[in-house]
Amino acid sequence: MTTLAAQDLPALVAPGPELTREETVRYSRHLILPGFGVQAQRRLKNARVLVVGAGGLGSPILLYLAAAGVGRIGIVDDDTVEESNLQRQVVHGMADVGRTKAESARAAVLDLNPLVQVDLHPVRLDADNALDILAGYDLVLDGADNFATRYLVSDAAEILGMPCVWGSILRFDGQVSVFWSGHGPTYRDLYPQAPPPGEVPSCAEGGVLGVLCAQIGSVMANEAIKLITGTGTTLLGRLLVFDALEMSWREIRVRRDPARTRVTELADYEAFCGIAPQPGADLPEVTVEQLNALLAERAAGRADFDLLDVREPDERAIVSIDGATPAPRGTVLAGQFQPARDRRIYVHCKSGARSAEVVRHLLEQGYAQVWNVSGGILDWVRRIEPEKPAY
Repeated sequence: MTTLAAQDLPALVAPGPELTREETVRYSRHLILPGFGVQAQRRLKNARVLVVGAGGLGSPILLYLAAAGVGRIGIVDDDTVEESNLQRQVVHGMADVGRTKAESARAAVLDLNPLVQVDLHPVRLDADNALDILAGYDLVLDGADNFATRYLVSDAAEILGMPCVWGSILRFDGQVSVFWSGHGPTYRDLYPQAPPPGEVPSCAEGGVLGVLCAQIGSVMANEAIKLITGTGTTLLGRLLVFDALEMSWREIRVRRDPARTRVTELADYEAFCGIAPQPGADLPEVTVEQLNALLAERAAGRADFDLLDVREPDERAIVSIDGATPAPRGTVLAGQFQPARDRRIYVHCKSGARSAEVVRHLLEQGYAQVWNVSGGILDWVRRIEPEKPAY
């Protein structure tokens, strides 16, 4: 396979129509850039860019692509704006809480630059719709927060022969690169296998420094502009790793695995990432209302059981259920914390996912009386103690 060096990549998009007077004024600081100028701006005007996710990474990406004059921007997101998003998802504001992220992001983009076209795809990207959605664009920027979507976007881009700008963030660290099958590596060359479920926490579980989204997202937007205009050297074949605490960047070279079979069709990505529902694996559960009644019975001396909180200490410091025993997920799975086998055990986390994993583990270890608290502390706050904070 012929692989082009990053600096040899041609401009991805042909120049569009002549700039109007309004566009010339708006983009004048681009037009006087040496080696960029009017031709590059006309390429941006003619570009069609899809952004997957209107969250932490999508916020700076969307704003800077719109400000730069990308002619058509597509937004894929089926989520709604929550107050906890506002610490990092700067494309949204307080007035947008409860609104769909796609609609909120479109309003912010058009407020910044009414000259661009914004297309909404308020759906969850999956194997059934990904190829149809991506096919209408020149390149895709992947700001997804889960492994299944990352593999899906990369595979769809490989099938369509289009470049994919990818970034990820967690806690104080970020990564960013460009993937383009036929010219260089893809996400599968960087990560051939997804990590086991639960091994890498989500941002909702592990947290994320808000400003990190701007640092990684702005690099992603920069890479998109370079690809569209044929300017500079892209990150194709290079992975940038950022440590916000040390304020350091390091570069890792990435090559295409010559033994890897080219992707020709989409797959079941939840199964590939080990998160597909398992037939017959339904766990015993209680609702937060049932747990509340059980706690009242225990307080009255009419019941005896253990309630395990498998979240991390920083999460418990925000909000907790009175009477719960701290037992972080990792300590239970590693056998460092072993509940009493002769007692009933109820397990909760933030939303029910980590606690379900712990319950499944305990059942496999021979525990006979274990229940998962469905909905976790999020449901507890919504339904039982709304005066407590959610996160």
